[in-house]
This record gives sequence, structure tokens and C-alpha cells, in this order.
Amino acid sequence: MKKSVAVLLAAGLLAQPLIAAAPPYTTEAPIAYMKDLSSGAVLYDKGGETRIPPASMAKMMTAHVAFRLIQKGELKLDTKFTVRPETWKKWHGPQAGSTMFLSVGEQVSVENLLHGIVTLSGNDACVVLAEGISGTEQAFVAAMNEEAKRLGLKNSHFGTSNGWPDEGVTYVTAEDLAKLAQATVEETPDLYKKFYATRSFTWGKTMGGADIAQGNRNPILGKIAGADGLKTGHTEEAGFGFTGSAEQNGRRLVMVVAGLNSFNSRITESVRFMDWGFKAWKAQPLFKKGQTVETADVQLGSATSVSLVAPQNLAVTLPGTASANVQVKVVYTGPIKAPIAKGQQIAQMIVQTPDTPPQIMPLVAGEDVAEAGFFGRLWNGMKSLFA
Repeated sequence: MKKSVAVLLAAGLLAQPLIAAAPPYTTEAPIAYMKDLSSGAVLYDKGGETRIPPASMAKMMTAHVAFRLIQKGELKLDTKFTVRPETWKKWHGPQAGSTMFLSVGEQVSVENLLHGIVTLSGNDACVVLAEGISGTEQAFVAAMNEEAKRLGLKNSHFGTSNGWPDEGVTYVTAEDLAKLAQATVEETPDLYKKFYATRSFTWGKTMGGADIAQGNRNPILGKIAGADGLKTGHTEEAGFGFTGSAEQNGRRLVMVVAGLNSFNSRITESVRFMDWGFKAWKAQPLFKKGQTVETADVQLGSATSVSLVAPQNLAVTLPGTASANVQVKVVYTGPIKAPIAKGQQIAQMIVQTPDTPPQIMPLVAGEDVAEAGFFGRLWNGMKSLFA
């Protein structure tokens, strides 16, 4: 049975409604979406559920799949894959789009291929990595789609490892791209930091033998404080797009813009949009990491209740001029059946404000609760009978 409990945060917090409307924002981007990962608040949504071709933003999923394999110990950064002649032929030259400038027969480490994907947007690097991991690109693409299912990307499907136009087989939404970015940031934080904020990378040689250095196309790196990812995309079909993220004072925002008509407009809109997200909104602290928010009933456990605690500092996102009044409730399906592990997510805190969709945050068990033995279950049953 799903239970919900209203939580009074502090005296006066529930006394009055918010007095500020959501900050206005206009953009020439046909698709624009922004989420505050610190609270779960969607700050802006223009066409966030519209299916679009991702172009090179699809490479975020290629990198994410590889990151998870590395994290699980199933892939090593120093493993080397060989560039097949057929792969080089297809993904070499001006007709092949962005390139890492790989050579036939070259052995390239996973680490360097990931730099080639994330920093250089190399179409060749994606296919070499995909073939090296899964044998064929299509087998790797199947893993991409399985990962999309796991992450709940309900309106996304991948047909290639690099986002090359494929007559509509590959599609995403801005909302799903933001979910993918969030998963990479939160599930593989060390690898995210290692690869996504790299400003430039050098690989390959010119005809004259000079090293080829290419810069990261990320339009907010160096322009927005705390910017550290993620990925641009461009094809004739998709226009110019970007999925970006930055963190300032504990607030991490993820933004997506798509369908812009020029390289320069992508820069302008991306910087302006992210700047608005940080300046027009503020964070109102709610609970500190480890603080108990509520307790939940436990079934068949060594204890009859478990504390629900904040897994990290929790804050609500409000318009910059809003008063600090919010409504909070805790929701869980209970009683929660033992055993329960400390740190296990077992509830949600839902924060309501008039000007944003509900902001949903996880709550975790504050302690282990073992499964009760026979006499423990009997004693708990007697206590509940006479309660």
C-alpha cells in the first residue's frame, strides 16, 4: 500500500504560497529543455518530448555504455583495438564527417578512443570502439538500446554508434538526452570528469607529418563557470544541437538545445540558456546529507520501522525572487518488507511549488533492518495486534 506523509520543515514554511512566478525565458531553439539535477526540477521545457535526430549527441550513449563496462571491470582503459580496413574506408575522408584521423591497422587504446569520441566527436572512433567491444557495430548498438531501456529512455532508439543519419531509425528526445546525461554524471562520475571536460586532444598526422590537434566543440566550456560536459551534434537533418551540464555551488544543471540553424547560434543560445538557469533560479536547502526526514513501517523485520534519510544534501529549486515556502510529502509503498540495507532507496520526497512540476528526490534507509526470525515475527505480530 502506498503511503504518503506531509512533512513540516520548519515553522512558517507552509504558511504562505510562493509569491514569484517562474522566470520567463524565450529562445530561438525549436527544442530546449533544462533540469536541475540537485532537486529534480524541470526549469524549462520546449518540445522536450518531441522525437528528433540526435546527430553526434548519440555518442553520449556510446561513451556511457563503455563507461559502465569499465566501471564493472569488464573493459579496461588500456585495452587496444585494431582499426579494420573496412572501417577505415567507410569512416575516412570529408564524406565521413567528424574524425579522429585513425589509420588502417592502427592499434588504439580504449582511453584514446573515448577521447576521440567525447572530445573530437570522431565517427571513426565510435565504430572502432563498438566493433572492439562487441564484435560488430550492430551488436554494440543492441547494447545501447538495452541501456536505453534500463535508463527509462522511452522515446529513444539507436541505429548506429555515432548518430550518423539513418533515415529515422535513430531518434531521441531532449528529455531522454537529459536523462542520459544525468546517468553518466551520477553513475560514472570519475569517468565523466576524466573525459568530458577535456579542452582538446591530439591524434593523427597531417600529410606533412604534423600532429593533428582538435578542440572540444562544447560551447559552454570556459564560458560558464563549472561547465564540464557534454556533447554537441550537427547534421543537415538535425541542425545544430547541444546537451550540456555545469555545476555551481552544489547545483548541477543539464540543458539540451536542438534544431538551431547555425554554429554561432548554438554557442549563443547554449551560453545564454545555462546562464539563465543559474541566475534566474535559486536553491532552497531542505535537508542535509544523512538527516532523517521521516520513518517508514517495516514488515517482517528485526525492527518495526526504519528511518528515511537524505542520501545527499537536498534542496528545492525556486524562482530567484520567490519566498521560501514549499509543501513536502514523503511517499513509500509500505510497510516495507525486510531485509532492508542501509543506503537502499525505499522512499521518495515530493516537493510541490506552484511554478514548477513536482520535484521528486530519493530517500534511503538510514540503517540495516534484518529479516526477523520466527519468534521475532511472532513478537512483532503480537505488538501490532495490540497497538
